[in-house]
Amino acid sequence: MNARRLTTTLLCSAVAASGLSGCKTKGEIVVDQSVGITAVRSKCPAVGIPDYTGDMTLFRAAGDRTASNLDVVAAMTDVRSACDEASLDPKVTAQVSFQVLARRYDTAGARTITLPYFVSVLQGGSAVISKRVGTVTLTFANGQERAQATAKVNAFVDRAAATLPQDVRDRITRKRKAGDADAAVDPLADPQVKAAIARSSFEVLVGFQLNEAQLAYNATR
Repeated sequence: MNARRLTTTLLCSAVAASGLSGCKTKGEIVVDQSVGITAVRSKCPAVGIPDYTGDMTLFRAAGDRTASNLDVVAAMTDVRSACDEASLDPKVTAQVSFQVLARRYDTAGARTITLPYFVSVLQGGSAVISKRVGTVTLTFANGQERAQATAKVNAFVDRAAATLPQDVRDRITRKRKAGDADAAVDPLADPQVKAAIARSSFEVLVGFQLNEAQLAYNATR
C-alpha cells in the first residue's frame, strides 16, 4: 500500500529566511503499515512582529493626533532570521535583521531621528524569557521626504529547552501497525505531547517600543 502523506507545520517552529539553517523542509505525517509519524523540527525560533507594534507615528504637538499634525511615520518590515542550529553551542543564536522605512512631513533641513525597538524571546507562546530594547537611527537629507535604515540584533534560545525530550519524540515517531489499538490515534493530539511541543517552541518578536498612547493609536486607527 502506498503511503498517504499529510503536510503539517506544527513541529516546524521556524524557517530561517536567510537559508543558513532552520527548518529546511516542512514536517510530514507519513501513514502506512510500518511508519507512524516522521517530522522535521527546528530548534531555531520563529520570528515575527506582534500586532500593533510594527508602526510608529510621531506628531508635532502633543495631544493633537490629527493628520495635519503628523510629523514622522515609520514602519518595520523585511524581518529576517539567520540561525545555525547545527552549532554545538548550548545557546541557539538567531541573528535577526529588519528594515525601518520612514516618511517625514516637513522636509526642510537635514534631520536625524532615533526610534526605539524591542526584541523579546517567548517560550510556549506566552512566557517572556528575555527582552531587550535597542534603537535605530534614520537620517533625512535636506529636502528628503523618506529615509530607511537596517537594524540587526541577536536573540538566544537555550538549546536544551528547545529540544523535545526523547520520550516525547519516541511517542511521536513510534512505528504503528494496522490493527494496533492506537494505530489511528494522532499522537500530536495527546495533551502531554502538545504541552511538551509548546514548552520547546520559541519565538523571537521584534517591534517598536511604544508608549501606551502610541499603542492605543495603532490599535484604533
